[in-house]
Amino acid sequence: MTDAVKVGFVPLSATPRGVLVAFCDETLKLGSVTRKLLGAAADQVRRAAASSRFKGKSGTTLDLFEPEGIKIQRLIVIGTGKPSELKGRDFLKFGGIVASKLNGGSEHVTVLTELPEEVMRPDQAIAIAAGIRLRAYRFDRYKTKKKDNEEGALRAEISLAVEDVAAARKAFAPQSHVVDGVDLARDLVNEPPNVLYPEEFARRVVQLRKLDVGVEILDVKAMSKLGMGALLGVAQGSERPGRTVIMRWNGGKRGEAPVAFVGKGVCFDTGGISIKGAANMEEMKGDMAGAACVVGLMHALASRKAKVNAVGAIGLVENMPSGNAQRPGDIVTSMSGQTIEIINTDAEGRLVLADVLWYVAKKTKPKFMIDLATLTGAIVVSLGSEHAGLFSNNEELADRLVKCGLETGEKVWRMPLAPEYDKLIDSQFADMKNTGGRYGGSITAAQFLQRFVDNTPWAHLDIAGTAMGAPKSEINQSWGSGFGVRLLDRLVADHYEAKK
Repeated sequence: MTDAVKVGFVPLSATPRGVLVAFCDETLKLGSVTRKLLGAAADQVRRAAASSRFKGKSGTTLDLFEPEGIKIQRLIVIGTGKPSELKGRDFLKFGGIVASKLNGGSEHVTVLTELPEEVMRPDQAIAIAAGIRLRAYRFDRYKTKKKDNEEGALRAEISLAVEDVAAARKAFAPQSHVVDGVDLARDLVNEPPNVLYPEEFARRVVQLRKLDVGVEILDVKAMSKLGMGALLGVAQGSERPGRTVIMRWNGGKRGEAPVAFVGKGVCFDTGGISIKGAANMEEMKGDMAGAACVVGLMHALASRKAKVNAVGAIGLVENMPSGNAQRPGDIVTSMSGQTIEIINTDAEGRLVLADVLWYVAKKTKPKFMIDLATLTGAIVVSLGSEHAGLFSNNEELADRLVKCGLETGEKVWRMPLAPEYDKLIDSQFADMKNTGGRYGGSITAAQFLQRFVDNTPWAHLDIAGTAMGAPKSEINQSWGSGFGVRLLDRLVADHYEAKK
């Protein structure tokens, strides 16, 4: 968690103490306020840069301890690169770099939000603040001892020196809530499966009621009555009963159709009867990262009082290989009435999503639905961990997701849908089978889901490579990344939220 990191704002004229952070470009040029504050230390920066071969490239740093002419313990200079190549998402990265340079002990830090030619805009300053908080996240609640070489929780009071303190505070408030949503999603993904099983996951979602989010929990009896045979077929192998949780945030106009988000919540996935290999199976505690993202997003929207009606729905199950587990060859009937032949019980996430997608489409009639799921290993083979796979039946929705992905750094890559792929999941015994074989695995999984969205504008994000175990970055050092919360919050804010 990031509770020990306090981020605030002070005037540019405030006297720094402890650690000072400043920025320079590739010419090593500092801003006018920075030069005036540093005095003789400004020349020391150039001398130190020459001796250490620091050239101000984007994201590189220069450290000076107890610089001359200014009463601070340490000066950190961060390179911003060429001004013409500076992008909005770079400031988020700079914030992460600030946090990465701090020690585990308690520190006072001042960040001068000034570029060589101008003071940073409020959106740039708050991106730095958000990046600091995202990088500071730790999940160590189960550690009773810390090794000598192990990085501890960051404790710091970080003040961003800005031109307009009131404007910065006002602008940062909603972004701070979004970071809280990311941290919530990370917490859920990082929890061990003996702690976070379907019933416990549902209980944690109930906490959103404190933010005026409506929360409805469907138990096995309720899901059976609705005919959710696909989801229940996955859940039946576990002693932990499944749950479906529906969240509603009504921040828009009364009666206006909501936007909807659906998450795969397989709290642990053994593969069922088609059991996985033992190697790395412990990572299957993160097979609920899609559901975690939806919960984190609903937390963010409600906390910042987003002017939109939103529905979040998650299907929560464990996929276990008991004597009661479904078998390859079984045929189940989904809530839609369509029948599914089970070919591989390890293709279970799409079965869970099938019923939840149909429920949301029919019960809430949303403007669009976006589902998130750690659905296939095939998408990792295709895209690695830099992009999530994007499949959609709606060009406008897909284009907006791609744009928001580039702006937030949570990037998505458009993948194909086509009737030729759809034929691969036709079954000779049922309406469809739950896997189309080895080739195009992420595509046939998306084709399967498309059969349960009716005519609703829809996008599917396969986040298997980005939501858990992804390479660490400037703003994320956690195994569970919280991928998707910032992406979808930006989508709502830019395109679907009522403007003031």
